[in-house]
Amino acid sequence: QVQLVESGGGLVQAGGSLRLSCVVSGGTFSSYTMGWFRQAPGNERELVATIANGGSTNYADSVKGRFTISRDNAKNTVYLQMNSLKPEDTALFYCYARGFLYDYWGQGTQVTVSS
Repeated sequence: QVQLVESGGGLVQAGGSLRLSCVVSGGTFSSYTMGWFRQAPGNERELVATIANGGSTNYADSVKGRFTISRDNAKNTVYLQMNSLKPEDTALFYCYARGFLYDYWGQGTQVTVSS
């Protein structure tokens, strides 16, 4: 059974930084496209960034130049480095894995940015 466990969320002032981590167990991490999504209260879940198994990345326009997604296949971990955080980045951030047949989600980690 594939499990995704996020960590690294918290409360930070505007302009600050956080690094989210997501450890994947029970699957073939190196074959997955990994991603981060977020959902703010009252909003739909939206894509933040993805990284393919080959390393190519994709970002939402709202985070380009501020966030960086990366992966460490040896540690079965995907990261999201978030810099220059804004209050509008406040959301529950979810880790996502796209497998061959199924998609997998973590439970989420809260990021709150104060102004």
